Amino acid sequence: MLDRALAQRIRLVGLDVDGVLTDGGIYLGVAGDAPVELKRFHVLDGVGVRLLRAAGLFVVIVTGRPSEASVARAKEMGVDELLQVPPDQKLSALEGALERRGLSLDECAYVGDDLADLQILRSVALPIAVANASTEVKEAAQIVTTLAGGQGAVRLVAEMLLRARGEWQGLIEQHYEAPHVAGRAQRSR
Repeated sequence: MLDRALAQRIRLVGLDVDGVLTDGGIYLGVAGDAPVELKRFHVLDGVGVRLLRAAGLFVVIVTGRPSEASVARAKEMGVDELLQVPPDQKLSALEGALERRGLSLDECAYVGDDLADLQILRSVALPIAVANASTEVKEAAQIVTTLAGGQGAVRLVAEMLLRARGEWQGLIEQHYEAPHVAGRAQRSR
């Protein structure tokens, strides 16, 4: 169970891409003379990101693998910032994103899966590993999700964090139940 005081301290959630927002698989091909890279993202993670943003939290993606697929997904989910940097620069890139928002690592959660995420996980207030993470990452994490990356793990993290903050039910009612209930009430008139 996530401590309420820690959950309320979190102002920014950082996410890795490959192995967290995806299952880690990458499809490579060629279209004409141009290389093409495809990744599979889970729709539930987009819901989780939107709920975090609706709660006023910043969401920043920090990935060590530049990809147009990641750019497209980040834009679609409405994340605050996408940082595509060499793996050894992930921590400094996240620190820059925090600094631009007047925040510190002590106000940050991060979801990772592999060795390139270790520096960040060992530095943030709330380190989180997905179920398919490496042993070292799981050992560095305070929370290990029950879902693997690319299987809705980010949506699960969002729910866990927002429930601990006491905001989950209100967000669900505001964004998912209220319009439906209002529509049903109007139809029954």
